[in-house]
Amino acid sequence: MFEQATLPVQDETTFGAVAESLIQAFSSRNIEDFLHRVKRAGLRARDFEGVLKKGLLGKEVPARYAALGNSDQGQVREKYLWLVEQVAPELRARFLKVYAYY
Repeated sequence: MFEQATLPVQDETTFGAVAESLIQAFSSRNIEDFLHRVKRAGLRARDFEGVLKKGLLGKEVPARYAALGNSDQGQVREKYLWLVEQVAPELRARFLKVYAYY
């Protein structure tokens, strides 16, 4: 049975700020607006780097993310992708182009 290794967070303050931005973007109150912005930017939901570079998670998030170490960045990417997959099926259907793999 596979068990994911847990890595300790190196910079808890910065990691927490970036993680909070992700949680806010994917909150039930903000997710529809976030997906609209992703669509308008011509990006896919799973394109974390593109979403980050466009500032769709917040203006300060790219700099904070860049300040994190490699393992912390990896955990942020993993959290983002996990949140992308947790979006309600009806919203995913409405934003099919954002979720498509083409």
